[in-house]
Amino acid sequence: MSKRLMLVSTVLALVVSAPLFAHHGGVTLYSDETVSMQGVVKVWYWANPHVLLSITATGEAGQAEDWVFEMQAPNTIHPAGFRKDTLKPGDTVMVEFQPVKNGNRNGRLLRLVLGDGTELDPLSYRRGRGESQ
Repeated sequence: MSKRLMLVSTVLALVVSAPLFAHHGGVTLYSDETVSMQGVVKVWYWANPHVLLSITATGEAGQAEDWVFEMQAPNTIHPAGFRKDTLKPGDTVMVEFQPVKNGNRNGRLLRLVLGDGTELDPLSYRRGRGESQ
């Protein structure tokens, strides 16, 4: 393979892969902090590319605050026990999450506890196991 073809191939690979890394690199997006809160489900959005959970929780000053939490795609979190009908508006849940660094009311969901006490771990695919115990 010529040096020129090798150089063009390498540059093209880097250009194409940079946006993919930027989209999936959570290091720059999420804080290292872990926060827990209880709230009421507003929206359970079960679709690609990411499942979203929106809840209304009570803020520090007693006011209602809407939060949105992101998870992986449905096929990734399905083995952990998540389903399209896992949640519905009005369900009470406890969430554990990493908030975004910019202070907005968004985060990456780390753990979900349903009203009946069932715990679901949306990151279990990283550890190779299903539902949390």
